Amino acid sequence: MKKLLIAIAACILSAGVSYGQKEKGINDLQVLYGYMQGSFSSQQQAKNDTDYYDIRLHMSPIWPGSDNGKWLYVEQAMASALDKPYRQRFYKLIQLADGSIESIVYTVSDPLRFAGAWKTPEVFEPLTTDSLELREGCSIILNRIADGSFKGSTNAKSCPSNLRGATYATSEVVVQVGQMVSWDRGFDAADKQVWGAEKGGYIFMKELK
Repeated sequence: MKKLLIAIAACILSAGVSYGQKEKGINDLQVLYGYMQGSFSSQQQAKNDTDYYDIRLHMSPIWPGSDNGKWLYVEQAMASALDKPYRQRFYKLIQLADGSIESIVYTVSDPLRFAGAWKTPEVFEPLTTDSLELREGCSIILNRIADGSFKGSTNAKSCPSNLRGATYATSEVVVQVGQMVSWDRGFDAADKQVWGAEKGGYIFMKELK
């Protein structure tokens, strides 16, 4: 019996080492790209704290054959108005020379024509990257930290915004398995916050299929 237990323990330890080696062998860009894909919800946070809204976030991979980065179509909507997303973006993820990952943000004209397209991302196949408009200064630089998650933010006041009297916007993000925390805020010329959550970021839990 003792020999059997030792053998089982050895197998578990061996599997753990093998898994760790496999995880280390995966490029951080590919890991982050996988974490970001799917549908997310802040429903639980909204139930626990009425200062937060129930928001649905969808991130679908597009243009899988692209050789200039990993692309995602991103759509956010209030749970009460899923057919009218208030934010639609295209993210391009690229790995930088220092190992960090840049999430470059793009918009598109007349975005509501793509509302709900996260369910059928093949509709983007005819669309070219030339049709997108870069949001200059709004990239998020992410780094993988000790616990395996990815943490990043925009650069100081570099992302312009004119929403509700703002002159610039900031974004702070933490991405991990099954969860994203996103804190978007707008500030006026006097650095006073004029929109966005005040107590902390929105906690989006990945919805199981």
